[in-house]
Amino acid sequence: MACALVLAILVSSVLHPLSLTTLADESDNNRDALLCLKSRLSITTWNTTSPDFCTWRGVSCTGQPQLPLVVALDMEAQGLTGEISLCMSNLTSLVRIHLPNNQLSGHLPPEIGRLSGLRYLNLSSNALSGEIPESLSLCSSLDVLALSSNSVGGAIPPLLGTLRNLSSLDLSRNSLTGIVPPSVGNLTRLTGLLIAQNQLQGNIPDLSKLSGLQFLDLSYNNLSGIVPPSIYSLPLLSFLGLANNNLRGTLPSHMGNTLSNINSLIMSNNHFEGDIPASLANASRMEFLYLGNNLLSGVVPSFSSMTNLQVLMLYSNQLEAGDWTFFSSLANCTQLLKVNLGGNKLRGNLPPGSVATLPKSMVNLILRSNYISGTIPLEIGNLSKTSLLYLDNNIFTGPIPSILGQLSKLVVLSLSRNKFSGEIPPSIGNLNQLTELYLQENELSGSIPTSLAGCQKLVALNLSSNGLNGSINGRMFSKLNQLSWLLDLSHNQFTESIPLEIGSLINLGSLNLSHNKLRGKIPSALGACIRLEALNLDRNLLEGSIPESLTNLKGVKVLDFSQNNLSGTIPEFLETFTSLQYLNMSFNNFEGPVPIGGAFANTSSVFAQGNALLCSNVQVNDLPRCSTSASQRKRKFIVPLLAALSAVVALALILGLVFLVFHILRKNKRRRSSQSIDHTYTEFKRLTYNDVSKATNGFSPNNIVGSGQFGIVYKGQLDGKDSLVAVKVFKLNQYGALDSFIAECKALRNIRHRNLVSVITACSTYDLMGNEFKALVFAYMANGSLENRLHAKIQKNADLKYGMGSQISTDGDVYSYGIILLEMLTGKRPTDEAFSNGLTLQKYVDASLSEIEHILHPSLMPKTGDQHTVTPKIEEYKPTTVMHICALQLLKLGLLCSVESPKDRPSMHEIYGEMVLDGSDNSQNSSKSAV
Repeated sequence: MACALVLAILVSSVLHPLSLTTLADESDNNRDALLCLKSRLSITTWNTTSPDFCTWRGVSCTGQPQLPLVVALDMEAQGLTGEISLCMSNLTSLVRIHLPNNQLSGHLPPEIGRLSGLRYLNLSSNALSGEIPESLSLCSSLDVLALSSNSVGGAIPPLLGTLRNLSSLDLSRNSLTGIVPPSVGNLTRLTGLLIAQNQLQGNIPDLSKLSGLQFLDLSYNNLSGIVPPSIYSLPLLSFLGLANNNLRGTLPSHMGNTLSNINSLIMSNNHFEGDIPASLANASRMEFLYLGNNLLSGVVPSFSSMTNLQVLMLYSNQLEAGDWTFFSSLANCTQLLKVNLGGNKLRGNLPPGSVATLPKSMVNLILRSNYISGTIPLEIGNLSKTSLLYLDNNIFTGPIPSILGQLSKLVVLSLSRNKFSGEIPPSIGNLNQLTELYLQENELSGSIPTSLAGCQKLVALNLSSNGLNGSINGRMFSKLNQLSWLLDLSHNQFTESIPLEIGSLINLGSLNLSHNKLRGKIPSALGACIRLEALNLDRNLLEGSIPESLTNLKGVKVLDFSQNNLSGTIPEFLETFTSLQYLNMSFNNFEGPVPIGGAFANTSSVFAQGNALLCSNVQVNDLPRCSTSASQRKRKFIVPLLAALSAVVALALILGLVFLVFHILRKNKRRRSSQSIDHTYTEFKRLTYNDVSKATNGFSPNNIVGSGQFGIVYKGQLDGKDSLVAVKVFKLNQYGALDSFIAECKALRNIRHRNLVSVITACSTYDLMGNEFKALVFAYMANGSLENRLHAKIQKNADLKYGMGSQISTDGDVYSYGIILLEMLTGKRPTDEAFSNGLTLQKYVDASLSEIEHILHPSLMPKTGDQHTVTPKIEEYKPTTVMHICALQLLKLGLLCSVESPKDRPSMHEIYGEMVLDGSDNSQNSSKSAV
């Protein structure tokens, strides 16, 4: 036998000497090419010390043992890296290249087209880039081409349509652009065409010639237009994937008959409309039906023939239940695992017994957002394998069935946004696999059952917007230490303090306890919740300061402490929170300087209004400047109070100053007329909304005596008595109105002055529509307004606008203060006709400071008897000199307060300190020197 083989080789060598030489050369070339690949692709499994390369792992050869040739490379998941080298094209006998699931990178070399005998090429799941080389069309014997799960871009070469032997083309999960070339329709031997998850656009080409096609997946592209009808008639098609495109049109009525072999129909997230064809009931091999998120309408058809159906996805359409026959037909789908009908218009009650007959295999049941009413059938307890149950956003009523506690496999239970009433059933605590529980926005009452501690795998718990009450059980929550997504107990009636055990939830990302009646201090233990991104404690009754331990919340993005009774200073450590996007400290009792660094630099994301004792070391709207001098510290109460006063209080201060100055000038006998108010009202009588409405004749326009930015003032009578009152109703829909109400209440509570109208009471309640209502009730002053006092003649349509700029701030009060001073001293309005062509009241005064007697109102000038007397009498010298000094000082102050730039104006505190204190001393000194 051996002798015969040797003889055959000798004969062959004599007869074909050139062929043996060529084969030997090619065999050597194969070895060199493999060594090249080893170095380029970091192949570590090849033992190159062995001369027989056909024994190397993944290398297959053919031909004579003495002269082997490489025909196949099979190296799946071998950790190969680097770029595919040109030396691979030297393996000219290659028939099969199978290198998926590696880390190959770079472009696919065009030289691969030299492998004319290549029948199989699989480079899937690598990191290849570049484009598909057109030279691949030269591999005319190619049967399988798989380049999926790479980063290949560019267009699909139309020349691939010339590969008439191709049976499988998989280019899915790449970055291909352009259209699906029509030439693909010429690949008549194709059984699989997979081009999903690219960036292809345009219409789907005609594929009617692909009669043997079994798998067609064009999902997750940007394809548009109408699906060619021929696709619905491919007789062997078992998988049709068109999901996540922009396709439109209706589903053919016969598709259930022509797609007789369909197993998976994936058409979600498009724009298909019309009915779901009733013929689909004939698709008895259907296992996966995805038609969700389209525009489908009509009644859901029966699924009774789909005995193998496993997944039914019809969510987010406009489907109706009709008589709910379809739901009962699911009883025949004995393999059913998942049903999602959420976001439709099913309406009505679940039919009796329909839930009881659902397959026991059911894992997911989603009926959310469907206007379903009635109660949850008790038969739902039969779904023992269900892990996801979403019944939220419907109209379910009655109590939450205790039998839900028997669904021991439940992982997510969502019953939110319904009308469930009664208490949370303690049986929920039996769901020890539960990770998410959503019961918010119902009508639940009572306390949180302590048995909930049994749900120790909870990562999200939302019980907000109910009527739950009692205290928050700290011991129970200490056992729910897996809570990490959220804990939301807001908008309930919880009382007492925040339990210290909340601090044990160290993985919690969001904690919302707002809109309750929680008291006491913020526990320092909250500082242990270092992963918090959102902390909402607003609208409670919390007091004390913000604990220093919260400095540990470095990653927090949202902090809301508003509308409590918190005090102390705003912690400086909040400046270091680089992730902070929203901070609300408003309507508390905070005091001292507001930090200026970090998030505080972005005034649009930080809110601190409604804290009368806050100040700022820099110019900030709505906040007074902080003071550090000893004398200013002694007047600590006056500083924030004056900064918070409205324009009315500022004007009252002006009147007080003027009365002080001109008391020295002359003694004027003025009658004060004020209508008496029944003493029962001066004791801050509690008023209801109806009381105020009745007093103002239903807020009749005929009762309006004035209006401003934040409120409307009505004249009225309380309890029908003769004494009149003025009712200021605040426009709470106007930004800043609530701040104004609180500031005025605090100011008027601490101020008593003979030149300020007396406050009778305040009303803070709700109107008949449930909206907040706030008003102040004053004694009515029948003798006109400040405008009337300043100017005897009232000019219509001469509305004085003293505020400069669009933002509300104390600078506007200072500006008004200055203008009023100038008006009072000169008797001229800023809108006087004399002020034109650039001349303003300020310029008019400034130009006459050296001769103020020419601009002062005549009533302020002393009467000197004989106007022709040159030498004044000694008794007239003293008041004239003092008047001149005071008037000049007030005119200068008026100019300083009314400068155009707000930053150049003094603060109200500086005005007070200079004029009330220093001004009094100057007046006394001037009087002494005059004598």
